[in-house]
Amino acid sequence: MITRRQVLKAAAGGAALLATGRAAQASTSAGVTSAGRAAHWAGTLDAAGIAKYVAPLVIPSAMPASQEGDRDRYVIGVRQFRQQVLPPGSPATTLWGYGSPDHPGSFASPAWTIEARSGRPIRVMWVNQLVDGDGRYLSHLLPVDPTLHWANPPGGLPGRDKRPSFAATPGRYRGPVPITTHLHGGCTTDDSDGHPESWYLPAARNIPGGHATEGSRYAEFMSTFGSRESVEWQPGSAVYQYDNDQPAATLWYHDHTLGMTRLNVYAGLAGFYLLRGGASDLDPGVLPGPAPQAGDPPGTRYYEIPIIIQDRSFAKDGSLFYPGSRAQFSDRYAGPYIPRSHVPPIWQPEFFGDAMMVNGRTWPVLAVEPRRYRLRFLNGCNSRFLILKVAADPLARRPVAPAVPFWQIGADAGYLPEPVRLNSLVMGPAERADVIVDFTGVRPGTEFYLINEGPDEPFSGNAKAAPANPATTGQVMKFVLRSLSGRDESVPPARLRLPALTRRGPATLTRQVALLEHSMEVRAGTEVPTATMLGTLAGGGTAKMWSDPVTENPALGAIEVWEIHNSTDDAHTVHLHEVRFEVVDRRPLKGTAVRPPQPWERGFKDTVIAYPKEVTRIKMMFDLEGSYVWHCHLLEHEDNEMMRPFQVGS
Repeated sequence: MITRRQVLKAAAGGAALLATGRAAQASTSAGVTSAGRAAHWAGTLDAAGIAKYVAPLVIPSAMPASQEGDRDRYVIGVRQFRQQVLPPGSPATTLWGYGSPDHPGSFASPAWTIEARSGRPIRVMWVNQLVDGDGRYLSHLLPVDPTLHWANPPGGLPGRDKRPSFAATPGRYRGPVPITTHLHGGCTTDDSDGHPESWYLPAARNIPGGHATEGSRYAEFMSTFGSRESVEWQPGSAVYQYDNDQPAATLWYHDHTLGMTRLNVYAGLAGFYLLRGGASDLDPGVLPGPAPQAGDPPGTRYYEIPIIIQDRSFAKDGSLFYPGSRAQFSDRYAGPYIPRSHVPPIWQPEFFGDAMMVNGRTWPVLAVEPRRYRLRFLNGCNSRFLILKVAADPLARRPVAPAVPFWQIGADAGYLPEPVRLNSLVMGPAERADVIVDFTGVRPGTEFYLINEGPDEPFSGNAKAAPANPATTGQVMKFVLRSLSGRDESVPPARLRLPALTRRGPATLTRQVALLEHSMEVRAGTEVPTATMLGTLAGGGTAKMWSDPVTENPALGAIEVWEIHNSTDDAHTVHLHEVRFEVVDRRPLKGTAVRPPQPWERGFKDTVIAYPKEVTRIKMMFDLEGSYVWHCHLLEHEDNEMMRPFQVGS
């Protein structure tokens, strides 16, 4: 039997070869040739030919807000627009992004940053404005597979949020697009969490008859929020409140629509949410700054910069490319859609783009001074794991000797106990790393490069895996040193004293959950595993569908340890909504050796890498009652059954 990993590796390898123009070389680990892959990707832009380091890094501005008593108020819409993602002179790219309707120039991808203060609530009206100039709905930029368990607006009120059945292979869905926004890392009431079934369509003038305009949980959460906050949601929108009663941290917001998250995020729906202040933060001036704030004059120099790294592929006309059929993933195992089959005809098991994009531009350049910078990294890729380094030569033989180290001071949910000096950053999708890079004493004119040594294929943590292609996905961005403009008052990272962490008490319950290969399909006499699912260890491992009854139901206030048993061949990033957790340890599925958390995992987190053939143990307190979800944050996995509900309290 061929393994799912072999199929994924072969398909990803084909994409990497395409990027370098070496499509004639064959990857035969699963009988899938890169030449066949290249033929299916005809019309795409050769990533190796995209000019690098000719456009400056875009530093997202602060999202405009208004004050409303003791809280900040935002109206944030989602619109379609054109943006220069590829180098100047190349075609612009049509994207989706968040922005303020009162400030049309604020719509961008990634979105402008929401600046939040600890202890000061924020209220946001999120508005779906995916309509044209005549108020008619816009179809999706990317191929939507209607055979998944997904939002399914055309299913009507009884059929929304279902996995529909078809008598023949359907085409892509071209109707109005649902959205719902999740604050990733926010400790938030469930009516403001962006539950996957709380989506809503735009208030367009031409919604087809019989379409559901809201997800199956929308009315429930609207009622709960309204009774608590005396606010009524309007058609095509939702109102959420974030109380910000958690430690300072690097959070982010993105779409979370059931069965469409991979596509809505790939289209551009993501942005930073930086929570500052309070006893859990450092005094201003201790760390490098400033960061962008509303009203900054043009030309302001920033020494704290949020950086979201994403991989993308492009058509020759500059549009986003995402495979539109299983044939474009694996020509050998593609075939007609079979009714009631677990192999959707469009969905891809994983996606690896062949161009690296940083803050919405491919391979940008940042002018820096010989001083310290605070860089707040986010791995915003759909499936790609990153291993980041600062190097003097972007094409040097891998592994590269680092030119400048990272000093990591924070992870997903706040500061670490102490700064950690690292030669590289290992980041799975959705993980964040709050780091200081010290260019002090470097001669002006020097050039450094942020490179990626993570693989162009599913990640396993194997140090012997082939690194990303140095000509394309192995490069990320460039730093060019210029003259110092003023004195650096920040504290050297080795001397920083970070805020003390308040650890949780002992757990009252240990819960065993599982990551399981599932859904085998026989093609040409060969079994091909097509999906990974979540489940329990009952009966040796039982995979659960999204629609199955809740199996994880912590009591309100409970402190639990979850043991995540990964029996698959790949690493997955596991994210739990509502909670901040501590990584306890890792141990083999078979054996007794215990590995403590990595130094950069010793603060609080909300997303953790679960390595293959290991048990990853995390501990957390469930202090908000309600309905939440946990899932793999490889977005293609999340969108096809690798997500489960959990219920806190009654």
